[in-house]
Amino acid sequence: MKWTDINEIAIALADSMPDVDPLSVRFTELMEWVMALPGFADDPHRCNEKVLEAIQMAWLDELA
Repeated sequence: MKWTDINEIAIALADSMPDVDPLSVRFTELMEWVMALPGFADDPHRCNEKVLEAIQMAWLDELA
């Protein structure tokens, strides 16, 4: 997985943390969680606020 795999990341987060409200997660924490996902392999410097916000919104959609 890479930072551009927004939906795949969101699904993995929803599966691994179904009880977490994505809107309550700080971006710094979200970045750490994404980088810790099995199969994730991308440069942390390619991540930015726009990417994290997209992940957060996709994760929220997965829980709906």
